[in-house]
Amino acid sequence: MSAVHKLITDHLGIWTAADTEKKTGRGRASGNANSVYGIKKLRELILELAVRGKLVPQDQNDEPASELLKRIQAEKAKLVADGKIKKDKPQAAISENDKPFAAPSGWTWVRLSEVLLKITDGTHRSPINVSTGDFKYISAKNIKPWGIDLSDITYVTKDVHDEIFARCDPAFGDILYIKDGATTGIATINTLEEPFSMLSSVALLKPSIGTDNRFFLKAMTAPFFYAEMRSEMTGVAITRVTLAKLNYAIIPLPPLAEQRRIVAKVEELMALCDQLEAQHNNAADAHEQLVSHLLNTLTQSQDAADFNANWQRIATHFDTLFTTESSIDALKQTLLQLAVMGKLVPQDPNDEPASELLKRIQDEKAKLVAEGKIKKEKHSEAVSIGRPRFSIPSTWEWVPMSELCRPISSGSTPSAESFNFDDGVPFLKVYNIRDQEIDFEYKKQFISESLNVSKLSRSILYPGDVVMNIVGPPLGKVAIIPNTYPKWNCNQALVFFGLIKPISNKYILNYLKEGSFLKDIELIGTAGQDNISVTKSKNILVPLPPVEEQLRIVKKTDELLSVCAQLSLKIKLAQKISRIVADSISNKF
Repeated sequence: MSAVHKLITDHLGIWTAADTEKKTGRGRASGNANSVYGIKKLRELILELAVRGKLVPQDQNDEPASELLKRIQAEKAKLVADGKIKKDKPQAAISENDKPFAAPSGWTWVRLSEVLLKITDGTHRSPINVSTGDFKYISAKNIKPWGIDLSDITYVTKDVHDEIFARCDPAFGDILYIKDGATTGIATINTLEEPFSMLSSVALLKPSIGTDNRFFLKAMTAPFFYAEMRSEMTGVAITRVTLAKLNYAIIPLPPLAEQRRIVAKVEELMALCDQLEAQHNNAADAHEQLVSHLLNTLTQSQDAADFNANWQRIATHFDTLFTTESSIDALKQTLLQLAVMGKLVPQDPNDEPASELLKRIQDEKAKLVAEGKIKKEKHSEAVSIGRPRFSIPSTWEWVPMSELCRPISSGSTPSAESFNFDDGVPFLKVYNIRDQEIDFEYKKQFISESLNVSKLSRSILYPGDVVMNIVGPPLGKVAIIPNTYPKWNCNQALVFFGLIKPISNKYILNYLKEGSFLKDIELIGTAGQDNISVTKSKNILVPLPPVEEQLRIVKKTDELLSVCAQLSLKIKLAQKISRIVADSISNKF
């Protein structure tokens, strides 16, 4: 067993235990939705060992790379003389300080321009491209680690192609490297045999006869090369690698025979990584299905007693069931759903029914209207947004949100000069809702008290009010106004619910966090936005329990969500440790 095979198998638990993350696009298996951090680090380690000459043994019978370089230069000189390529611009000699690590005996450090026949890119102006045409038009979106993605290909006319092709003339076996944008560093080998046109976001690198294009591809996707390209990166809004930087970049050049042995070994080990990742993802899918099934048994509970029995069966297996962030998120969502369905705590026949609570609320609202403290709601604004989504206990009532609150409104944005950053009435925007709480320290702004009680009086907020964003995506950001200031205000992207006592604002918050009401609302907005109107916000149907039960539900929900928070912290700590160990193992080689 080779040292690297032993490295993989001896630390198998570490490579596969490190947490799952969304793919960034770099790496062999980036076509999958998720990757495992440990396996990602293992892939990087394999490439780094490959370009350092530590993956396969050196063979003293191989022609040294210095002789290979002479043959490459002779080949390039002939092509220059024949007018097939341009003569290279002089490059500075590679000093010892330039070399990021020592290369094995028989290798030599070279600049890419020394060993490649051409380094260029596509057109620097965006031609008209269409869904059908004469020649394929390749841009960064089409370059994947596994090849050229033709699923969203566009085309250019022959006239446009003739102009572009003369610049880059891509051929089968050339290396295509993304040099502009968020996916900079992804590279692949061209497997298209027909000519095509390219955009400047893609660089084209033509290997010489005396090199293995697969070795160069792996070298250019190794961590050391990625770091070299990112050093002194140009571009503010996007990352950008210049052609000059690619020409000047250095890589270690092995003998040609060793290049091929390295490629074979890398492919063998990457296939092993693919198997590990597939096994991990299959296990993760099975785990997700199991968790989903068991959580469904909770939501099917007939009452609180049935829930407690089902909960106890699941709770005994917490350590094996809830081992990922997604499984804990699913658990939290299920608990919120159970809470607002009346299945989390038992009903008490001695509680005042919600119908009586509603009468008291209406009396209190009428009193506030008579005293001039709130305005009377306009009944013409009421609309129906759908039927109740689930059954509720007999002592509960379905009721529109507007019946439980002071007049519901959204805010507005005053002119820029109305804001200050020192004192006054705090002014909220959607970005101040973070993790379902108000974070006013983030980009805090104030308005004057005079503006608050005049032009912005309809959107005065008080501690205890519940706010919700009505402009997305994403929707579903909610929070309770804290008591750090006596009055607040907000902009038009937020709607607020000033609940009439004794309704529990935490119960209403949990219902909004549960989010099922969104399925009944026809959203409005322009492309890329999901908006809820204020009128539809007023008519959100709320499953209202008796006051005493609201408090019991909130207490039980807090208790169970606290368990979820502890599980989440435990998982994050385990993931952090796994990452540290994976980094430590890979970094010592």
